[in-house]
Amino acid sequence: MDAGRKLWEPGAAFARDTRLRSYMDWLAACHGVDCAAYDELWRWSVGDVEGFWSSIAEYFAVRFDRPPETVLDGAAMPGARWFAGATLSYPEHIFRGRDDDAVAIRHASELRAPEEMTWGQLRALAARIQAGLRTLGVGRGDRVAAYLPNIPETVAAFLATAGLGAVWSSCSPDFGARSVIDRFAQIEPKVLLAVDGYRYGGRDFDRGAAVQQIHAQVGGTLVTFGQLDGAGWPDGFLGAVDAAQLVLEPVAFDHPLWVLYSSGTTGLPKAIVHGHGGILLEQLKHQNLHLDARPGDRVFWFTTTGWMMWNFLVGVLLTPASIVLYDGSPATPTPDRLWQLAADAGVTCFGTSAAYIAGCVTAGVAPLRVGEGEGGRRDLSALRSVGSTGSPLAPEGFRWIYDELGPDVWLFSTSGGTDVCTAFVGGVALLPVVEGELQARSLGCDVQSFDPDGRPLVDEVGELVITQPMPSMPLSFWNDADGARLHEAYFATYPGVWRHGDWIEITSRGTAVISGRSDATINRGGVRIGTSEIYRAVLALDEVVDALVVDVDGWLALFVVLRDDGHELAADLRGAIARRVRADCSPRHVPDDVYAVAEVPRTLSGKLLEVPVKRILGGLEPELAASRGSLANPAALDWFARFARERAGGA
Repeated sequence: MDAGRKLWEPGAAFARDTRLRSYMDWLAACHGVDCAAYDELWRWSVGDVEGFWSSIAEYFAVRFDRPPETVLDGAAMPGARWFAGATLSYPEHIFRGRDDDAVAIRHASELRAPEEMTWGQLRALAARIQAGLRTLGVGRGDRVAAYLPNIPETVAAFLATAGLGAVWSSCSPDFGARSVIDRFAQIEPKVLLAVDGYRYGGRDFDRGAAVQQIHAQVGGTLVTFGQLDGAGWPDGFLGAVDAAQLVLEPVAFDHPLWVLYSSGTTGLPKAIVHGHGGILLEQLKHQNLHLDARPGDRVFWFTTTGWMMWNFLVGVLLTPASIVLYDGSPATPTPDRLWQLAADAGVTCFGTSAAYIAGCVTAGVAPLRVGEGEGGRRDLSALRSVGSTGSPLAPEGFRWIYDELGPDVWLFSTSGGTDVCTAFVGGVALLPVVEGELQARSLGCDVQSFDPDGRPLVDEVGELVITQPMPSMPLSFWNDADGARLHEAYFATYPGVWRHGDWIEITSRGTAVISGRSDATINRGGVRIGTSEIYRAVLALDEVVDALVVDVDGWLALFVVLRDDGHELAADLRGAIARRVRADCSPRHVPDDVYAVAEVPRTLSGKLLEVPVKRILGGLEPELAASRGSLANPAALDWFARFARERAGGA
């Protein structure tokens, strides 16, 4: 693959001050591992995985209550066991060495004015919540399920839970009751923490009926947090204890920390179990060395509690940085709401999704401008980096960031998964940013691109695989005692190798390009391309603001959302779409039919529902193809269901 346009390169002073550079200097001085460039460091990290991960534990002074007997007990996947015999506590590492008066969390929402929470306040709140949980009988191994928004009280509740050795699991309040039940019922929580409602887009959404429905089927003791009425935790729940009484109980390295869930767009969501030690090591590595979170930094990521990026953001508290939370619509009262938050909170790292960046482009958002016309200038001088994840960031998104924010911002696009709660490929502050490309493979992640026969590819698109174990790989799926579901999910295609389900191209320069899910590939006449390549071509047309493409038994259909809602899909626009796809992708991938739709269905984290739509158009009932409660716009499925019936000749 030819190199694209270079958009950014770290200056000497910037590179010198990175956390990654400090780690490399330490590694050379203390262990004789002298790597002149990042590529050398990455190759060492996957060439000696035991040496690398033990260096992470040493460099970040991981405190083992009981030391490990080995670093890696067997490298076979699945089944590799990390730091056997060790005990530790994830939340202990969050709180250790903190100045009670320093700010831990800055937060805002549509219901609450911007506020700060110090480390002392966070510890005290976690201690009081923990006392309440203990009164309800919560102990080691018990599950605490949270139907809570992205607010500091949720962070404190998680830390309280983990400190007891109990297992945390959360869903966002905008999830429908059925989707929440599908998730929480699997883990049978002892306590259900739920919110009375939330505000989004200027509207209040009462969740009382949904909470009662969830509680009736999930069980456990219900504790309702009053967000809409401002009541907070109920009387008698918070214990009368002080911060010093917060319990941070050591547990086994592979003791469950939390349960995350796959998207649930088809079938029952997979309940993915992660351990204290594996997540601790991965987040210490990634949030320090790849995110480059430094002392004084303020890290924001736009997320809800139902997306792994919430867990990722909480993990930033393992670094010298503080975090910034926001609960509400990113477009209320205006589409530039999050950029104003960044200015108000002095955000240094602005994390978001590729879908949000694309939405800013479509809406004509100008991050540095306040108001219409010339207006005032928004102060984003603290901003050092912008992160993007959730789906591939198109080259147009790269260009927009630099056109709007200037040449000094480090933009890192990342790709990983809920499955490991981190990024496989993404940001490296020592490397240049090339338009449309992810900078490099992450340390300790032996990411390869495989052809169908399991041979590695370079400068060609193949299956994203991981050929060696990582500490943050799932311990198990909940209720999968023999590991059959886990094996089927990741190891059935290439025995002993993790297949993630994405298409990736690893270039000879060490960068990477993700081109969508491999189960949504368009194969026409033996020419395979990822759907993101078609979107890149189609969305380059000013008239198109969103799109979804599916191949149903050789019939290639493209559905587009037009900039002008009332505009019909005229013949000239159809021709322009065909010409663009033919030129940018291939003549074989020109759609057979193009249809205008009001919206395309997306998950709550912004991912397109390509596979469910493909199944609906193939005749599957929508209720079986996708869980509506996991969608941001479930009504969008109705159009496709009607279309499928009409296409089949039904009423």
